[in-house]
This record gives sequence, structure tokens and C-alpha cells, in this order.
Amino acid sequence: MSGAKFLTDKTKSLSKGDGPRSLVATSLHSAANNLQVCWEIDEWSRWRQEASEIKRYVLSNLDILLGQFIDKLESKGVKVICAKDAEEANNEILAIIKRHNAKLAVKGKSMVSEEIELNHFLGERGITSYETDLGEFIVQLAGTRPSHIVTPALHLSAKEIGKLFEDKLGEHNSAGHEELTQIARRQLRSKFIESEIGFSGVNFGVAETGTLCICENEGNIGLSTSSPKVHIAMMGIEKLIPRLDDIPLFLNMLARMGTGQKLTTYTHLVNAPAEGTELYVVLVDNGRTRALGDVEFREILKCMRCGLCMNNCPVFRQVGGWAYGWIYPGPLGIVLTPELLGIETAWELPFACSLCGACGAICPAKIDLNHLILRQRRRAIEKNTHGRKLTETIMWKLFAIGASNKYIFKTMMFFVRMGIRFAPFLPFKFGKLKAWTDGRDLPKPKKFL
Repeated sequence: MSGAKFLTDKTKSLSKGDGPRSLVATSLHSAANNLQVCWEIDEWSRWRQEASEIKRYVLSNLDILLGQFIDKLESKGVKVICAKDAEEANNEILAIIKRHNAKLAVKGKSMVSEEIELNHFLGERGITSYETDLGEFIVQLAGTRPSHIVTPALHLSAKEIGKLFEDKLGEHNSAGHEELTQIARRQLRSKFIESEIGFSGVNFGVAETGTLCICENEGNIGLSTSSPKVHIAMMGIEKLIPRLDDIPLFLNMLARMGTGQKLTTYTHLVNAPAEGTELYVVLVDNGRTRALGDVEFREILKCMRCGLCMNNCPVFRQVGGWAYGWIYPGPLGIVLTPELLGIETAWELPFACSLCGACGAICPAKIDLNHLILRQRRRAIEKNTHGRKLTETIMWKLFAIGASNKYIFKTMMFFVRMGIRFAPFLPFKFGKLKAWTDGRDLPKPKKFL
């Protein structure tokens, strides 16, 4: 499977019940808490500017820094694989697994692995990959995609998770957070011991030293990368930073924006394979080079994947992550997905936005998200990706004329008011308008001077 997908019936059913309430409440709480932790830092504005400039430098010199990074890794015995797309990345990983005759793997959190649909690819070939991050473990059991890039089970309440553990694992139904965590820990402990392959993502790759920086809070990544004899780290090519001295800045920002912590609980700096083990680094392009060459939109590659733009997005809080059709939801997905998959595939996303500007105002890398979204809208319209009908074009042209002239607009609104007044008495309703009005009342338009 690859590319954007529509929601399955199973996914839709799991979004009912307590899920929407959990999504709104949790994302609102996270956004407020995370921003409060950030604003306690007097140097926060300077940090944002510095991080933005470092990432801009990385994107301007990505070819040089990538070459430096690869040379440093290989000089320490790390095997580096460059994959141009999801298919190549998956096949290269499969070749490594076959080389070691492995059938069982454990995986720490990795957005790249979600992007290339690694679990599904391996599962079709008889290889089981267990998610070990608590949120990822939950959504894997549910058979759905993560709904958020930092908190994958954001949409589920503790009550729903307890029922899921009862149905899928045969465990006692509980809504207690600590007990649910203990159940997951008990279920996964044996997997760490039995697994032959360990997967992880990479938060930052240091070009200067060939260091992999991996952040986590649960300890599962430490076990996933040290217990198996083979560690495969997957990394998007844009996740580089130039120097080791840059790490403290990004660690401080990522934790505060992502989870509201001053630092993540565990930070792993992997410099070389441990004795008796093998370390592979899979550098994944999968559309990033195309985005890098797009001067209007390359800025989106500065993203640290903290997820705060999603928590602050009023649209995301109402519709959830699945509604965006692919791996990256919220403002990030609106801009990034059309770059990675093509605007022809993801043309609808730029219109899933209220243009409130909250995302760009708080982005730690100072990505101008709201204006990037507007540019994606313009591109979708210019390319006519959705095959706009002539009638639609005429309607919008007429509206533009009417909205630009006070007298024409007053006349238009008069007929709108008349239409609303007499609509209940009409023997029929019009097309899509009927579907909209079945569950809503048309508001009375205000009078205009």
C-alpha cells in the first residue's frame, strides 16, 4: 500500500464514542501546557530564530552535509543505505532481514516507518514487527493508523483502550492509566527478548560526527535498539543538524513543544554499532528531494515533528488525524503531503484549513505555515487538479463580482433572505444543499449598509 487513502469503515467506527471528546480535550490541554512551558523561557524567541537559521543552513547545504554524515557513519562500521522511495526502502530492509533469517522484529516510534508502511509490507511477507511505543502499540492492536505524530492514540479514552486490551489481549478491562501501561509492558517484555531485529527512527543526525540522536520517554527504544543483534535506524534525509553543539538547542525545543517536558526522559546518542551487533542506517528520500527543489515550499522540511501545530489547529481538533488521508495530519500534512505525494494526489488538503494562522505563530522552526497553505491552495486551483466544472467557475466569478460591489451584494443578500424564508415550503431541495441542510439550519444573513 502507498499514497493517500480514504478512511476504512473500521477506522470510522473507532472514531465514534468517546474518541472525538478525547481528541478535543487532550489536544487543547496539550497545546496550553506545551506553550506555557515554552513561554517560561526568556530566550524562547532567540531559540526559535536560531533553530530556524540552522535548519535553513541544512537545507541549503544538504548534499554536502549528507555526504559528510555518510562518510562519518561508514568510517565507524555503520552500513548506510540510501533509498529513493518507499518501495526501495522496504526492499532494502527486507534484504537485511532475510540475510539474518529473522522473523520477529520490535520497533520504536518512527514516522518514516509509517510513511513507507513498513509493518504492512513485512507482514505480507511473514515477518512480524511489533510496535513498542505505548500509543503505537495501541493503534496497532486496533488495526488503525496513528491519529497524531507524537501521541498516536490521542483519539482514544482510557475506557476505550481498556476495552481494546480486553478484546485483543484477553486482559482484565481497566480504565486506569497505570494498569493499562503495566499490561502493555507485560505483553511486550517477551518480544524484546525474542526479537532478532530492532527498528528505530532518528530525531536528529549529526553531520559533523555521524551521530544518531534518538529521543523517547518510555525506555522502549533503548530496548528495541540494544536487545536485538541488528539495529535498523530509519531517517528522512532532512533530519540533519550540522554540529554536535547544536543538539542541546533542539533537544530543549523538541521536548517542550512535543510533550511539555523540559527534556525527554531518555536521549540516546548512537555513534557506532555495539560489540557483536550490526547497525544499519536507511536514509529515505521519498519525495524530499522534490520538495527541496521547490523553492516556494522547501521551508516545510525544517519541521522537527513536534506536533504542536496540530494541537493548536481548530480543524484538526474537530476532525482528527485520519481525515487528512495520509501519515501527516494537521497543518504539517496540509503542506508536506502535496510535496511528497504530488498536489494531484492531495489537492483537497490545502482547503482543510480555517486560515487562523495559529500554526505558523507557534512553530519552533518558524515555518510560515499559514502562507504555505495559501500557496498550496493557489497551486491546486492553478493546476485545476480536481477538475472544476464550468458551472462552479461561473458561480465563483459571479460571487467575486457581487462581493466587490455594495449594491450588487445587497441585491444578492435580498434574494438569499427570500430563498431562506420560502425554502421550507418548496416541494424539493437542491442537490448537495439538501445534504448540508438535513442536519443544519441556515442562519439568517445580517443586513448590510
